[in-house]
Amino acid sequence: MPLEPLTQQESYAAFLGALEALGGTAGNGRLRELLEWDETTYQQVKASLVSSRSIVPGRGRGGSVALASLNGGGGHVPEEVVAGTSGASSAGVAAAPSSSGSSGMSTPQASPPTPPPPPAGVPAAFTPSRWIAPPEKDTATGTLEKNLWEAADQFRANSGLKAQEYSGPILGLIFLRFAEVRFLARRAVLAEAEASGRRGSRLEEPGAYHADGVLYLAEEARFAWLLERPEGPDIGALVNSAMRLIEQHNRQLAGVLPKTYNLFTSTLLKQLLKKVSEIPASVDYDAFGRIYEYFLGEFARTEGQKGGEFYTPSAIVRLLTEVIEPFHGRILDQACGSGGMFVQSARFVAEHQKNPAAELAICGVEKTDETGRLCRLNLAVHGLEGDIRHGGNVNSYYDDPHNATGQFDFVLANPPFNVNAVDKERLKEMVGPGRRFPFGLPRSDNANYLWIQLFYSALNATGRAGFVMANSASDARSSEQELRQQLIEARAVDVMVVVGPNMFYTVTLPCTLWFLDRGKRGTARADTVLFIDARHIYRQVDRAHREWSPAQIGFLANLVRLYRGESPDYTLGGDEARARLEATFGDGPIYADVPGLCRAAKLQEIEAQGWSLNPGRYVGVAPGEEVSDEVFKVQLESLNEELEVLNAQARELEETIAVNVAWILGA
Repeated sequence: MPLEPLTQQESYAAFLGALEALGGTAGNGRLRELLEWDETTYQQVKASLVSSRSIVPGRGRGGSVALASLNGGGGHVPEEVVAGTSGASSAGVAAAPSSSGSSGMSTPQASPPTPPPPPAGVPAAFTPSRWIAPPEKDTATGTLEKNLWEAADQFRANSGLKAQEYSGPILGLIFLRFAEVRFLARRAVLAEAEASGRRGSRLEEPGAYHADGVLYLAEEARFAWLLERPEGPDIGALVNSAMRLIEQHNRQLAGVLPKTYNLFTSTLLKQLLKKVSEIPASVDYDAFGRIYEYFLGEFARTEGQKGGEFYTPSAIVRLLTEVIEPFHGRILDQACGSGGMFVQSARFVAEHQKNPAAELAICGVEKTDETGRLCRLNLAVHGLEGDIRHGGNVNSYYDDPHNATGQFDFVLANPPFNVNAVDKERLKEMVGPGRRFPFGLPRSDNANYLWIQLFYSALNATGRAGFVMANSASDARSSEQELRQQLIEARAVDVMVVVGPNMFYTVTLPCTLWFLDRGKRGTARADTVLFIDARHIYRQVDRAHREWSPAQIGFLANLVRLYRGESPDYTLGGDEARARLEATFGDGPIYADVPGLCRAAKLQEIEAQGWSLNPGRYVGVAPGEEVSDEVFKVQLESLNEELEVLNAQARELEETIAVNVAWILGA
């Protein structure tokens, strides 16, 4: 008697169960034999599971497949498909359609129903709160920036120089090549004007270049001139001299450019000049910026903990800028590092067809002088200028060189976490309404809530801030809880995004992105905070590092826009971000809470949670998903805190009872 046709769910379950029974990987022939399916049925189910990244195809004679989990894959199957797969074995597979009956005659084959196609760009196995994008295809191997880095890093390995000794001078050479390309383009325009007789020669007038936002380069400061010098003992001195000439003729770069090229051997320096000269003059200015940023990121990765002091991964910064939308106005970073927040803000403006130099007034503070110079150089590479205060005795806790209170449209920052030993005696005059620390000083020896108040107080009445913060700040107790309560009751906290591990080069722990919006008071969302759990949204870069793809950033940013009642903007992420958003929130998407992904919580609920801003307390988990270790930890901490409160109350009651009993007995 023929077996009943399998449903779609049963077909998927049978396939995955049989593959698990074979150890998670098997040849196609062996697996089909175990399932007793015909070729058409097998290939249909296999194609669906490959599409959803639940399995991955392998190599070898006849081909093979493996569970994605064995290959670091993030694919998964929906709850309705997964049901019943665990513990599946060959015994459970016997219910699959058989290719022959006991009589030896063929029985009709029942192909599993073909699942409806998902929206373009969305995997067949789709859970809104989980999106592990495939690794970026290794076309980057042939890209200019990667080739340049590999060569430069090889030179460094043979030089005996430390990474920090090497990074500044290399970035300086990239900058010089970029500056020369822009200089020569402007020089050609001036030469044409001279040839037409419209005016006299201005080829060697610095002002003629500065008027167009271009750096002037004397002949001995040009990259081509240095490249033509013969290899000799003085090549390092010549490059140092070139950097001094650039600073002399372009005052905004005074004291910024590296002048330690004498540390390099002449051979190494010539090799580097030749390698950097491979950057074609035809590449656009943004390409130079990408090369510079790529080198910054790679140096940060190389330098480990020190690298984290000057570089925030671009994917994190990109989401911060997409959410606060710095179209026009004054922007501040009080821990600006190498200036990545400014560069991404400028890119956001440029992608929306505006001139960043005209739209943004950039202000920054950086305690470390060397890093501050790196920031100014980064701005110059991107054709930007800013008021960056760095080095000396400048310290954002005690100093306010930009008179920031209430003055800025946007604040972006990635401050150092959990800093101790801040001298709070020096801050007492800065406490109170309208001052730098409007809610007071924390009693704990931790600066997190000093930073948070600095960001808040710098905003004007409609200002927005986006910053990175340690997870612990979202749940901190005692005086920090009191400060957090005041911040929430001020209707300034707009969005909280928890980020998964391995997104930073220096720490593996998760972190939280905070978004403040002082302009939301009086809007429909004044009494709500949007919580987003993005821990299961990422793209694996390598074994130790993750990032977000452009589509993932676009999806998260548009989730926030829906919450704000704004129209989606697919400038970043394009059709893939649109497909994911519509798959999650429907065609013509409208915001709704999605378990495991996002929740808009009212202030009353936040108060009931001890004014916690930890997304894990509100978002929950998607149906059918297990509670993660992180969420379990949050829940356990909450229960433990409640138990401690009850125990304290019990002890107070015991003492009261003991006193009353003693009084009665003594009466």
